[in-house]
Amino acid sequence: MRSLLFVPGDSERKLEKGFGAGADVVIVDLEDSVAPQNKANARDIAARFIAERRGQTSSAIYIRVNDLSTGLTDDDLAALVPAKPDGIMLPKSNSGQDVQQLSAKLRVREAENGLADGAIKILPIITETPAGVLAAATYAGASARLAGLTWGAEDLSAAIGARAARDEQGRYTDVFRHARLTTILAAGAAEVAAIDTVFPNFRDMAAFAVECTEAERDGFTGKMAIHPDQVPVINAAFTPSAEAVKQSAAIVAAFEAAGNPGVVGIGGKMFDRPHLRLAERLLARAKAAGISA
Repeated sequence: MRSLLFVPGDSERKLEKGFGAGADVVIVDLEDSVAPQNKANARDIAARFIAERRGQTSSAIYIRVNDLSTGLTDDDLAALVPAKPDGIMLPKSNSGQDVQQLSAKLRVREAENGLADGAIKILPIITETPAGVLAAATYAGASARLAGLTWGAEDLSAAIGARAARDEQGRYTDVFRHARLTTILAAGAAEVAAIDTVFPNFRDMAAFAVECTEAERDGFTGKMAIHPDQVPVINAAFTPSAEAVKQSAAIVAAFEAAGNPGVVGIGGKMFDRPHLRLAERLLARAKAAGISA
């Protein structure tokens, strides 16, 4: 997952545009982008649209349901699981226990709709509450459905009373840098993808490109988008370059040829086991993006 594009579930026009945007994942949103009085209508529109149009997109389809505390999650699942989504995004997840609770709900819905047990993956947003940030380590081993971990700043800002998540230079303040780094570490501990949060100012593409580059540098493997124009920038930033793929393939080949020792030399430089692991991870990302070594 490189690019994950949010699309409001109550707009057929935006759904159609999102399905053709070239994102790796389209996230059909039933939560923040849908007004409370329009939730039921959004479920109907989204379920019908996915059932009729999913053959017209190569994107995986995830549904952002309303969080478990709202009492709306079961209605969201009842309406959308029959459309056979690839995954569920769980907002305001407080711990791995919330993922387990959602997994149990999905197991029932899958059985009711003739889907294989575990067919629907889960992508939780783990930093939208203070409790979620502090419980980041609980996602390791929580569920085989776990497809990755991602984070968000806006809801956390409201929860803690922060007037802004970024400073005058556009950089995240300390609390939000902590939430971001916690997500990377939690994803590493759980051995799943780390997905960076959205960049709200979709008109500032230069700043957005910089943030994508920095996110990839730091260990994120993808980023969420709020506008179709952001998708190509994300895909470019998170697709390994031909040079990086070539170097990684050379490292893997050198270790294999030497019988997988602790260290190998390539062109006068020494590479040890952490370099091998990094090379293997990059090649896996390249393969997922359709790039061969």
